Amino acid sequence: MPVLIDGRGLLPPEPLERTLQALETLPDTEELRLLVACHPEPLLFILEDNGYDWQETVHADGTHELVIRKTPRG
Repeated sequence: MPVLIDGRGLLPPEPLERTLQALETLPDTEELRLLVACHPEPLLFILEDNGYDWQETVHADGTHELVIRKTPRG
């Protein structure tokens, strides 16, 4: 079951901080869904540097949804 963080009502940097905390304990086989009101560019640099893959979808209401998972090794 994916972890969900709804950061749309939170002020920066709280969505970033909550996401990083959740990723620390995320099992390799799980994914994290993040909902935010804008493109989270600083987070994407952190994810890239730390071995995570993500997919971003922008919904009609302007919500950015990211699905984040650990990059498979091998």
